[in-house]
Formats: sequence, C-alpha cells, structure tokens
Amino acid sequence: MCCWFAPSTLRITFETQGMGAFTQAELDRYVVRDAAGTPVALDLPTQFVLIANHQVRLHAPSMCHAHPPQVYLDWWYAWCLTYFMSPHGVHRYVYITLKKSLRWVPVVGWGMQFFKFIFLARSWASDRRQLAVDLASLGREAEREGKPLCFILYPEGTLVSKDTRPRSKKYADKIGISDMKHILLPRSTGLHYSLRALAPRIPDLRLLDLTVAYPGIPPMGYGQDYYTLRSVFFDGVAPPAIHMHLRMFDVKTGVPIGDLAGAGAGGVSESDRRPRRVVEVDIPGAEKDVFDLWLRKLWQEKDDGMERFCATGALAPKAEAPVVEIPLALRRRREVLDAFAFFWPAGVAYLWGRIRG
Repeated sequence: MCCWFAPSTLRITFETQGMGAFTQAELDRYVVRDAAGTPVALDLPTQFVLIANHQVRLHAPSMCHAHPPQVYLDWWYAWCLTYFMSPHGVHRYVYITLKKSLRWVPVVGWGMQFFKFIFLARSWASDRRQLAVDLASLGREAEREGKPLCFILYPEGTLVSKDTRPRSKKYADKIGISDMKHILLPRSTGLHYSLRALAPRIPDLRLLDLTVAYPGIPPMGYGQDYYTLRSVFFDGVAPPAIHMHLRMFDVKTGVPIGDLAGAGAGGVSESDRRPRRVVEVDIPGAEKDVFDLWLRKLWQEKDDGMERFCATGALAPKAEAPVVEIPLALRRRREVLDAFAFFWPAGVAYLWGRIRG
C-alpha cells in the first residue's frame, strides 16, 4: 500500500543518553551499514513488547452505521517498522489487541483470528483473564520454538485530540502531577500485566519504546486533522518522513516489573502448561506504584522529545547518531503476493458458504 499509494521514509534515531539508551556496542551490533559505512538497515532482537505514543488516527469508511471503525496510522507505520527491523521476518509475528466485536467481521475478522490477534472487551475486570490466556499461549510458542514475537501496546489507550486532552488533564490533577504537553499520560495496568506475563517464559524479552512524530503537524495540533485516509492513500499526500526514536530495555533487568518468583506466564504455575488453567496473580500495590512512576518518567522524556521535534524537527539531540533512513519499499517485488496469502482463500470460502446457503 505504501509503495503504490503513499511513498515515504522511516527516519530512525536512537536514544544514547536517557532512559533505555543504546550503548555504542549495541549500536554497532544492531545498525547494519553498507560498504561505505552508511546506516541502511536494522538487526534488532526479535522477541519484544513494542510501546509507542499515538499521534494520528485515520477515519475509515463505516462498516456499521452506529459504530464507525477507526484506523490508526500509528499502527500501520509501527508494523512497517517491524518489516525493516530484522532479517528474521518479525513482521509475520506481530500481535495486537482489538475490540472483541471485530472478531467476527467477515473475512477480515477471520484473518485476525488466524494471526492470533488478541480480542478484548475493554473492561479490565473481564479482559485480564483473556489477556493472561492469550499471552501464555504466545509466550509458550516463542519459548519452545524460538519464533519472533512482537506484541504492540499503546499505553495512552487513544490518541491526542480535543476530546482526550481534557481527560488526560483531569487524570493528572487526580493523581497530583503535571499533564504532558504533546502526548497523553500513559495508563500502566495492561503493559505491566503483559510484561509480567511474558518475562518468565522469554529470558531475553526486550521492551522497545518508540516515539513517533510526523512533520507538518504544529505544536498542540492534532494529527488526524492533517493526515486523513483520503489524503494519505487516495491523494498520495503521505508524511514526507515518519520520525521514530528508539529506546530499548532488557525487561528483567531494566524495567521494574516486580517480583516474579514462582510465577509462570500470566501467573501460570510452571507445572501447568495448559493456558485454560491460568491462575491469575494480583500485582502488589507497592510494585504497581513503582512501575507507574517509571512509565510516567519514560513518557515525560518522550514528551520532551516531542517538544524538541516541534522546535528543531528532530526527536533526538543533534549530537546523537546514527540516523537510519529506510524508504517504505518492499525488498522484493514478489512479496506483494504475500498480502493475498490468507485473504484470497478466506474470501473464496466465504463466498462458497454464501452460495451453498
């Protein structure tokens, strides 16, 4: 889609000073250079949880008049990043959370089930068990078979807009802290629970933090007012570059997720290998408070980066290097057929069922 209708470039920088900073040795290992020494690609760890800020929402045509769906451009470009971040096909093992009602959308919903997306009711009381079951299954698969795993979460829960900005300010006032200027305050419960669920099964689990910014959006502006579904994919007016600033943490040593002694994935006993027998474990209040503070500090540095971007056009300080610029293009033209690997058979099966019915 990007190749044909919305060509752009990923402009990737790396944290070298603050939280989640890359060491020079890590940069030498993860940044792939050509013969001339120019950064051209990435080779990052392949089992990680990806978190990011929301910036842009695209309004999509309604499939249901009462509840028009929304497509987030941030998800789109995050998925594009996974295609370029490793030669090991990480983009084929991306898992996201979606509204439970989307599970049964014809063809598309079946595809999302096939790819093991996680469907939630958006009520923590009912979602926590489902999340534990699904993450336990993904963790076991990554543990036993060594497959890549990318679980994407947006701790803000939604994007910055005229409706969500007051809610973020109200939440900040409630807990007695300052609100962010350019992004929303993060909610930590889902992320904390997910990291505690996956870390026991994946010894080298990483947390990859992504700060995303799009040129042309003024300070305090709302991205969806500048980039729409029509402008990006129908009029060809895509962001000239998608700026992405990366931080990376070793979950077990660099993230305060708390004491995991005696717990398996999602609070599952290590002697219990079946996901349907998940035993949930509440997170102690003191451990939750520590994680909350850590995540808010991370988000404050992210907000500072957005302030810098508004002033200078760069998320990273000028002295930081390297910068990897990757055009949004397929490595091989024949890969375009991959887009139809599931949907053609599913579409044929759906139409055959309608004809027989």
